[in-house]
Amino acid sequence: MQIDGARGEGGGQILRTSLTLSVLTGQPVSFVNVRAGRARPGLQRQHLMAVTAAAAICDADVEGARVGATAFTFTPGALRGGEHVFDIGSAGSTSLVLQTVLLPLALSGATARLTLVGGTHNPMAPPFEFIESAFLPLLARLGLHVKARLLRAGFYPAGGGRVEVEIEPHGPASALNLTEPGPSVRRRARALVANVPEHVGRREVDTLADRLGWPHGSGEVQVLGGPGQGNALTAFLENTHGTEVFTALGEKGVRAEEVAARLADQIAAFERTGAAVGEHLADQLLLPLALRAGGVFTTTEPSLHFTTQVETLTLFPSLGSRVSRRDLGDGRWHVEVAAPPAQ
Repeated sequence: MQIDGARGEGGGQILRTSLTLSVLTGQPVSFVNVRAGRARPGLQRQHLMAVTAAAAICDADVEGARVGATAFTFTPGALRGGEHVFDIGSAGSTSLVLQTVLLPLALSGATARLTLVGGTHNPMAPPFEFIESAFLPLLARLGLHVKARLLRAGFYPAGGGRVEVEIEPHGPASALNLTEPGPSVRRRARALVANVPEHVGRREVDTLADRLGWPHGSGEVQVLGGPGQGNALTAFLENTHGTEVFTALGEKGVRAEEVAARLADQIAAFERTGAAVGEHLADQLLLPLALRAGGVFTTTEPSLHFTTQVETLTLFPSLGSRVSRRDLGDGRWHVEVAAPPAQ
């Protein structure tokens, strides 16, 4: 099967999802035009590590994969669990590498232990808190048992973050229903500061609380050590039906108050829609729902990442994946993912 990396958003998502599905289905794939839609096309370090990680968990045969490569082949072998260490060697996202191998390992029926070294809080990638608090609890409701621990944060450009993941054999699956967020349980914020003055984080959490009308004291500042310098402001919206996570990274030359204000605007816009699932969680849910018992959820207007994920699922007809979506108005969409056909 040939996978054209220029399809959809033309980035790394079609690569990672196709690797996941290749491992699960046993379908060999030939990639062309890898990340053709990016300023630096081809495999970069984190993408190469995703290929390496996928190969490691199934003893795949890989030809042509190297930094900068725009074409390569991937022929999967037998999927297995075990212990693996994946060191990206840069500040590339550990979360994106994890997402490549997480579902195959969780569905393998075996126990697996992973150590991932690299970036944990990256622009254009899910931060660790999103994986831990938003994504993994929903996987648990699908019968997939995964625990993740952040041992050390890693910011660009130093990297050096360290995440440990434990994956246990899966349990029974049931369909997921997230059409409503449910009543609010708690709203809180956390600012991480690594070799950055603590007052930066304090100003962020206080500004966020002021902008959103959250109680003072709902935010905490966590001072980190480590080799690099970085700052991340994360908001947790805990509802009875799940938790949404929003993150803004600090930038040189941008005041803490501006970082918090931008994040507050994103959160307020999301909550006005009444959707249960945010933009990023929506495209991350498609694959586990299609592989397990299906489900429904409401979200904001589907992103290009979302539509690319839907298109990628259709490239593997043996899955029988069917995703439907309709506009409910006022920025809210209804998405239904059909349960996989009986084997």
